[in-house]
Amino acid sequence: MSTMSEAISRNESSQTLRGTPFDGALGAEIHGIDLSEPMSKSDFGVVEDALHRHEVLVFRKHTLSDEQLMTFTLLFGCELNIHPFHQFNKPNAPEITVLSNILDEKGRPIGAAEAGRHWHSDLSYTTHPSRVTVLYALEVPLTAAGEPLGATRFASTSKAYDDLSPELKRRLTGLKASHLAQKPKGTASHFNQPLDAEVLARLQKVVHPVVRTHPYTGKKCLYVSRGFTVAVEGMPQPESDELLEHLYDHMVQPKFIYTHKWAVGDLVINDNCSTIHAGTGDYKLPQRRLVYRTIVKGSVPYE
Repeated sequence: MSTMSEAISRNESSQTLRGTPFDGALGAEIHGIDLSEPMSKSDFGVVEDALHRHEVLVFRKHTLSDEQLMTFTLLFGCELNIHPFHQFNKPNAPEITVLSNILDEKGRPIGAAEAGRHWHSDLSYTTHPSRVTVLYALEVPLTAAGEPLGATRFASTSKAYDDLSPELKRRLTGLKASHLAQKPKGTASHFNQPLDAEVLARLQKVVHPVVRTHPYTGKKCLYVSRGFTVAVEGMPQPESDELLEHLYDHMVQPKFIYTHKWAVGDLVINDNCSTIHAGTGDYKLPQRRLVYRTIVKGSVPYE
């Protein structure tokens, strides 16, 4: 199999693009492109192919306006999701969700400080979950020694599926699981706070395959998560809980994980079909974190 650098060098119109795959199951860093400038179809084809193969892409040292961030994100689809938890969407650009522990002059949070601490795939509790998520760092919390905090972990659900035994793959065939924005047990709430009645009324339970086929690559991917999955449909709850807990633990083994340690100007894009991700809450004020998130509306999951 060729490396990503070799694939890029073969594309004559993308000679400035360079890629460095990370050690491990997933992830690669892309160099040689300014995301604030329009991207050619050829260059985007290289980036999209790299995303499908490596599942998480990292771009360093970028300075983007809101419009430039949304323009780049829209390369991956025709519609940006406006996150249903509206409180922390930017008023002048609701397609951008603010993830931050910073307080305004009245002591109110300017962003969602604790969202995403549990493993999840964005908007899996909707009929058209996200195709990709883009995270863009504007402020990064640091230790006294200058080391970054607030890392984000990504796990490959395609590699996790491939690693299952043939017997378990057969058992999962045809199974479907329900997803909710706020799980009833509370301890695994994605938002770490109750959602108001208006939000919950719009976010009813949805059902997706436990094993999802990637709509672009055809790869099989596990499509459950501690953040949003409630139960396997038609299965007694104790059996469902046991199976899901086994899958959750299996998916987040270190061999399937890439941990991104942030720097200001980093932009990270992940494939929401073939990965799950989780934030790390190892910082607090006066250590400030400010990250913008955009998400592209995806297709209905199918087996």
